[in-house]
Amino acid sequence: MAAMSVIGIDFGNESCYVAVARAGGIETIANDYSLRATPSCVAFSGRNRILGVAAKSQTVTNMKNTIHGFKRLLGRKLNDPHVQKEAKLLPYQLCQKPDGSLGIKVNYLDEEHVFTPEQITAMLLTKLKEISEQALKTKVNDCVISVPSYFTNAERKALLDAAQIAGLNVLKLMNETTATALAYGIYKQDLPNAEEKPRNVVFVDCGHSSLQVSACAFHKGKLKMLASASDPNLGGRDIDAILAEHFSNDFQTRYRLDPRTNPRAYLRLLTEVEKLKKQMSANSTRLPMNIECFMNDKDVHGDMKRVDMEGLCAHLFMRVEQTLKKCLEDSKLRLDEIYSVEIVGGSSRIPAIKQLIESVFKKGASTTLNQDEAVARGCALQCAMLSPAVRVREFNVTDIQNYPVKLVWDPSAKEDGEMEVFPQFHQMPFSKILTFYRKENFELVAYYNCATPYPDPYIGRFIVKDVRPTAEGECSKIKVKVRINIHGIASVVAAAMIEKKEAIEENNVDQAQNNEKEESQPANNQQQSNQEPMDMKEDEEDKKDVKKKKQLTKTVDLPIEGMTHGYSQVQLNDYYEMECKMIANDRQEKERADARNALEEYVYELRGKLSSDGELHPFVLPADREKFVNELDSMETWLYEEGEDCTRQVYFERLTTLKNVGEPIKNRKIEFESRAVAMEELAHTLQLSSKVVDQYKAGDEKYNHILATDAAKVEEAVKNVGRWLDEKRELLHTIPRTQDAPVTTAQILTEKKVHM
Repeated sequence: MAAMSVIGIDFGNESCYVAVARAGGIETIANDYSLRATPSCVAFSGRNRILGVAAKSQTVTNMKNTIHGFKRLLGRKLNDPHVQKEAKLLPYQLCQKPDGSLGIKVNYLDEEHVFTPEQITAMLLTKLKEISEQALKTKVNDCVISVPSYFTNAERKALLDAAQIAGLNVLKLMNETTATALAYGIYKQDLPNAEEKPRNVVFVDCGHSSLQVSACAFHKGKLKMLASASDPNLGGRDIDAILAEHFSNDFQTRYRLDPRTNPRAYLRLLTEVEKLKKQMSANSTRLPMNIECFMNDKDVHGDMKRVDMEGLCAHLFMRVEQTLKKCLEDSKLRLDEIYSVEIVGGSSRIPAIKQLIESVFKKGASTTLNQDEAVARGCALQCAMLSPAVRVREFNVTDIQNYPVKLVWDPSAKEDGEMEVFPQFHQMPFSKILTFYRKENFELVAYYNCATPYPDPYIGRFIVKDVRPTAEGECSKIKVKVRINIHGIASVVAAAMIEKKEAIEENNVDQAQNNEKEESQPANNQQQSNQEPMDMKEDEEDKKDVKKKKQLTKTVDLPIEGMTHGYSQVQLNDYYEMECKMIANDRQEKERADARNALEEYVYELRGKLSSDGELHPFVLPADREKFVNELDSMETWLYEEGEDCTRQVYFERLTTLKNVGEPIKNRKIEFESRAVAMEELAHTLQLSSKVVDQYKAGDEKYNHILATDAAKVEEAVKNVGRWLDEKRELLHTIPRTQDAPVTTAQILTEKKVHM
């Protein structure tokens, strides 16, 4: 079977991983630099966009146009306190777009452009899609992308928008915590059966910029998330910042240099302290840090012990401990009920974090999973499960909604005006149906019912339209479906009006009223909940009525106008079109650069081979050689001057002109070498054939099966071909190497094939 386009993307703040389900397993894809990690970096130049590994290498040289850390800006506004804090750490410029959204200013194609974080994310996803398609040799459409468990509606919608701009079909946005749990659980053969107690595992994921802790219960073939806790602003980069601050103060005192005043120097310092931090994880002795030509051509050096780092970052480690304890408390698990604590994410390797895990859970941190690739592998598994094209072992995943969701509405006589529809850690995806009594259109507003990392708890406004009173002028009964979908996005997805077509007999009215009393109002909590799909058409009351009289009620679907986060379809189409143009421009620029490189390569290669000790030197006349070398020299000069910036076609034409002279010289050398071999082979074949004829004539029994006429033909061919070969050998002796020979290797091989 051809490789299926079923990929999982771990979209990280610092780098991304792509995994694919194929050949009965999960494989992490290497990028065009043979690395599994692709930096979450997008750079811009006067000609094109540079994505991934190549972009990361420009962070110091092209600072203002190299965009990183944009995952933390998704779905946010410029005045968001979180964005204001991030902006201080970013070398590029943020601005507000006319529509109020956040913009990133860059210089692209020699003019100023403003892109949104969603567009930048789409550019990175385009690169990951391209890497996958090259590795899988097939088109990639369907994917599962990881999201931090603490992402709200606004951020999840922004990531879905980014994927749509990149032309990807997201089957699911999967919480990173759940992806890790799936990657752990699916290969475990020894999980308890359904009737046994579950195996409870805690996962600690400390990455570049955030900490997530989750508890999960496993049974054979299924997992259920129990709780999760997170600190969205606590990761490896926060430790780097504290170390960089420490060394900045140290260098100011000892060298009179302050890296904070020089963005380039500060970036280099961050790179060095990150290396030092990694070394400290494996080493508790004092470790040196040296940076050459740091500022003002001065070399600097410093050193640090792990214990000093732990002292400087003590307040961060306290926050780690609080998050671990919160997850333990929310999961309602006793310590003896926890089977193991698994760690993933780059920063979970820090010894202080491992010690905290041990002190909170009374268990050592276990490293069963690949710390960097577990999330991508979990996403690839989930994608394979959701895709009809791949067969995967059955494994049921029950995820949770991290924040409680409440609905607020204008109360009518018998109702409260709000209700928590989904409490914290409620199963998702999930639908609930609420009943309202209304004579006219009404509005529902959804909010998160607790503090979230996103500054605004607002989820969306939903107006239920086309509501009208009953024939008697009473309130109509309206069923409203509220849903948390597979991506973890909450919304009001459907509404229906229950219409009574004709007057109901007296006893039916009583019956109906009794039923309505049994059905609690939204104020007294929801009356009906079910997992998808939900049948909106009838409830118990309607069913009983139908039994009494056919066609008594009918359901009318009502339109809902929703105002939520994210782009409109028109904006998405515009952004998708822009992305396609940029992809075409990048491709064109690559072809142009490739054509220029091919020309440059040819100039250097030919000139080297035509030099006095070069392999082509004997195959061209001195005067022709000198003329051609001069031509190559002037082509090199042209390349670095007016030929620096030409179209692909111009380079292609110039290369063709050079090849018209160069290739015949190359061919003379190739002919010279291969012709000698071909002649030897032909001579050897003649010798063998002649020997067979001689033995046949001598009456060797071995050749009794050969007819006399055939033997005569062979003898004749040996004489003719031998004569032809001698003639050609003699002729070739008189032809200099600088001239095209009158006989080619191809002719010699034909002679051998036809006559021998």
